[in-house]
Amino acid sequence: MTDMLAAMPDLRIISLVPSATETVCRLGLAGALVGRSHVCNFPREITSLPVLTRPELATTSSLGIHKEVRARLSEGLAIFDVDLEKVRALAPTHLLVQDQCSVCAVSPADLEQALAEWLDPAPVLVRLAPHQLADVWADIETIGLALGKDAAAAKLCQTLSHRLSDLAEAAGKTQSTTPWESARPRVACIEWLDPIMIAGHWVPELIRLAGGEPVLARTGGSSATVQLAELEQASPDIIVVQPCGFDLPATVNEWAAHPHLQTAFSSWHGSDGLPVRIALADGDAYFNRPGPRLVESAEVLGEILHPAAAEPIHRDHGWIRLSGFESR
Repeated sequence: MTDMLAAMPDLRIISLVPSATETVCRLGLAGALVGRSHVCNFPREITSLPVLTRPELATTSSLGIHKEVRARLSEGLAIFDVDLEKVRALAPTHLLVQDQCSVCAVSPADLEQALAEWLDPAPVLVRLAPHQLADVWADIETIGLALGKDAAAAKLCQTLSHRLSDLAEAAGKTQSTTPWESARPRVACIEWLDPIMIAGHWVPELIRLAGGEPVLARTGGSSATVQLAELEQASPDIIVVQPCGFDLPATVNEWAAHPHLQTAFSSWHGSDGLPVRIALADGDAYFNRPGPRLVESAEVLGEILHPAAAEPIHRDHGWIRLSGFESR
């Protein structure tokens, strides 16, 4: 098939998933977006669109959010509130939602009843549920097919895959030519601080592509809760703190609120006998969004894993170094 945009001149897209919003823009359809969620904040051009969701959570700390989410889910309550009247008034032809995590974005369950009550034709509901990189590329193609941009979506996936392949090749060369990085460093990407959760899904793949080995994580699996002693026993050489939904300034503030973790992590030594390298990263912009910027996420990891070799194009705005780097 080829792109059918000419046959779909009246696209009106609402995206309630940040990564899907980014994908729509990368496919050249930013102008067809008519509404977004409160967490869709990239690229900048879409931030003037009507916001159709708001969080129901009353707290902002890691532990507070964790407890409130568990309580609301156990009671069958939604995490996000959707302004259905605004959605109806915008008359979308397509609604992009995720069917994976009720904490991260609005799920189809929040919309199905309302959609069922709409007059024909109802908007097309595009469901996304990625668990690993192959699913992310498949979802991009699903979006492209639904919006008549299948050829552009296939080209985008090819471009992203090639960039990741180039990164993996460069990481391999770095390890073979730099003696102190000859072994693949053991990497723990922390997706939540209280309780400690190790990032799963596509993150282990990104770590491997950047030249490391993920610890306590399973590709395609959910993020795993671990105890502090368990993490220490895993002997990570590098710890990357990238809380889900937290940008870099918020991550810095959240890290400051956990002095016991600062003390613990800074006293550890990795499998190489050197002090553990600790970095903070923008999880909201990169690692947590299963879309085109996962390539930049892998680049961030490459800079952290290979500071002597990788050009630090993302450092200081995408991630910051804390400790352990000076020993190398």
